[in-house]
Amino acid sequence: MVPLPTDSALLRVSGIRLGLSALDIDDAIEQVGRTLLEIGAVEEPYVSAMHEREKSVSTFIGEGVAIPHGTDEARKYVKRTSLVVLQYPRGVDWNGNDVRMCVGIAANGNEQVAVLSSLARVLMEPDLAAGLREAADAETVIRILQSMNEESDQ
Repeated sequence: MVPLPTDSALLRVSGIRLGLSALDIDDAIEQVGRTLLEIGAVEEPYVSAMHEREKSVSTFIGEGVAIPHGTDEARKYVKRTSLVVLQYPRGVDWNGNDVRMCVGIAANGNEQVAVLSSLARVLMEPDLAAGLREAADAETVIRILQSMNEESDQ
């Protein structure tokens, strides 16, 4: 199991955006994609592929969290495997589900499976998931992700 990143090349403070709002699911996915673009993780076509992915399969995973990511074909537009975390305190209607946090993923090859698996472990802990949704600063997000790494090391 690949541990979830902290402030490494995979997740950087610059990729954590808190206290945002989105008009709808498309706006939220666009914001996630633009953040991946801004941090240099993907090329422009990856953002469109994130919208395509959502049309084919919902990226809502429960606990108020969605994990927007591109299609398999869009991996060629990934410059480096990265995560971004965007928080929406007022929520976003995600096809009938209330999403408070989006964890955007850009991954090369099979790395996406390991990242999704590690992320799912964090989100299966209701207290940790709530902490991520309600985080007041980027350091809190990183601390929660680090705590999960420490638990998996024991």
